[in-house]
Amino acid sequence: MVLVGELSLWIALLMGVWAVTLSFAGGYLKREDLIVSGERGLYATTGFVVLASLGLWTALLTSDFSVRYVASFTSANLPIVYKFSAFWGGQAGSMLFWCLVLAGYAAAATFTNRSKNRALMPWVTGTNAAVLLFFVMATTIASNPFERLEWIPPDGRGLNPQLQNPAMAIHPPLLYLGYVATAIPFGFAIAALVTRRLDAEWLGAVRKWSIISWVFLTLGILLGMWWAYVELGWGGYWMWDPVENASLLPWLTGTAFLHSIMIQEKRGMLRKWNVILVVGTFLLSILGTFITRSGIIQSVHSFAQSNIGMWFAVFMVLMLVVTSWLVSVRLKDLEAKAELEAMISREAAFLYNNLVLVGIAFSVLWGTLFPILSEAVRGSKITVGESFFNTVNVPLGLLLLALTGIGPLIAWRRASVQNIQRQFAGPAFFGVVAAAVLWVLGARELYPLMAWGLGAFVAGTIIQEFYKGAMARMKMHGENIFTALVNLVTRNRRRYGGYIVHAGIVILFSAFAGMAFRQEYDVTLREGESFTTKDPFGKEWTFTSDGISQFKALNRDVVTVALMPVMEGKAFPVLTSEKRQHFDTRGNPTFQPSTEVGILQMQRQDVYLVLAGTIGDRAEIRINFNPLVVWVWHGGILMALGGLIVMWPQSERKRQGGYVTELAPQHAETAGV
Repeated sequence: MVLVGELSLWIALLMGVWAVTLSFAGGYLKREDLIVSGERGLYATTGFVVLASLGLWTALLTSDFSVRYVASFTSANLPIVYKFSAFWGGQAGSMLFWCLVLAGYAAAATFTNRSKNRALMPWVTGTNAAVLLFFVMATTIASNPFERLEWIPPDGRGLNPQLQNPAMAIHPPLLYLGYVATAIPFGFAIAALVTRRLDAEWLGAVRKWSIISWVFLTLGILLGMWWAYVELGWGGYWMWDPVENASLLPWLTGTAFLHSIMIQEKRGMLRKWNVILVVGTFLLSILGTFITRSGIIQSVHSFAQSNIGMWFAVFMVLMLVVTSWLVSVRLKDLEAKAELEAMISREAAFLYNNLVLVGIAFSVLWGTLFPILSEAVRGSKITVGESFFNTVNVPLGLLLLALTGIGPLIAWRRASVQNIQRQFAGPAFFGVVAAAVLWVLGARELYPLMAWGLGAFVAGTIIQEFYKGAMARMKMHGENIFTALVNLVTRNRRRYGGYIVHAGIVILFSAFAGMAFRQEYDVTLREGESFTTKDPFGKEWTFTSDGISQFKALNRDVVTVALMPVMEGKAFPVLTSEKRQHFDTRGNPTFQPSTEVGILQMQRQDVYLVLAGTIGDRAEIRINFNPLVVWVWHGGILMALGGLIVMWPQSERKRQGGYVTELAPQHAETAGV
């Protein structure tokens, strides 16, 4: 099967050339036979990529150590779930996995649009096939996962212990599903530019793929944060690491596009901007791959230095040149069909939202690339620390939070004073009262107080919109409150799914603000000794050591410490933290020792325990109180749920006569029926 996989990869390379050539030729010559042949070439490429992937999975699951990749990232005693996930645990395998996802997406996009958008499809198929061809070529020539060893070792090196985590079996695929999905809107954007069909036609297909990308990126980033929190042992979930930033960048620009696309659909504005956002999001995904695989930036997530980074650099430059040229020659076709009529309007609010999102993306990109730029100019890398990102992005993030509440409620074209008063009086009062109460309760940090006050304001706008819509349905259809809310969402998934996303953002920002009150203690305890302190909420905690123990597991030796936590007389389950040393089947250590943290999770805070080391019978321990962390996961899941609701196909709606006229215009739009 390994030989079949390797041969399939080479055949996929040839079929990719066929698909690109015939699709572009068919589009240029307007020959349906060539277009169909190009589409079939893409399907064939997909099939051979699937065969190649099955070949590598077979080698991993059967521990075929004659394959260098298998010997490098698995071992005979590795649990089977991690043998399976080792497919994306190294560079060569992750490249093949990227090819697999991209091939599946490209084939799905071609198949689902084969009878519509016919003028665009040869260029869409050709562009998608060209991107796929690049990845197949880079995988085959520069990073072949089927490379053989000159001699077969008795066992493999094993998988990095930090990747032996359930999250790492899911996080990379989710992130890749998000990254790779940006290629499909890119293909439609290129097709629209080439054919000059730059009206809303191409946006319909692009929008659903952009939402797919956004949902998967949201889930991937969230799961990556959870992995960093439970696996790396530093006590947080986001450190502005270059690879973390690389995943955030396309999410930011993709979010901006999903907002600005509404302005083009409603008013015919921001046509140039939308094309730039689609192209930029794709290029940022490629940049993230380049950062991860080039090794030019130090990161806990990145692969070692390799020559494949040059492939991505050349590809990015080529794509940037081609798209810049296409946009420049289509500027007249991209002229807006309407002008911004007022600086206080929904269009303006969405524009401000876009500018803030892109501003955050630029600051993150600048901070991430600055070490490379400094080395090129001065000959030495200057690392940008966490303080830079926080100083720039926290105020921008708060502004973005405020716009999250303002944008959906303000009127199109031009907002009147009456509209502003009617829509924002209640939510603004709610936000001010919330901030005042928190001040009285002792919250004195400016940014957290602003985050919670603005979060209350946005929550007020969301509650108000659901309330108005539900009341309208109850009045007109006699529905109970639960049925009215369900029908409200199902009949206008795009609007109310967006509100659910905004609710998730409110929860996330509130949880982020909680970490400003994080407390950390380093203690050394023998068995029976105790440590007493107070948490951020003023509660007294006592931690009593149950001593150090050692044992052997499947493929590792483990040293563990156990603490018994008690809060003001209330006992909690025992907290344990471990140091693990992994071995191969011959008893040789395979990696540096890794740490498993202990977490006591509560709604208000996490108690976070890390075994730093041992000195004789004493355990060196770090204890953190991390407020509101669980709400990060709640907020992220709610955001993804809202995205799924937006993405879910909208059923045909039957409007009942007189309903729209009986409601005020704002309420009719809100009700969405």
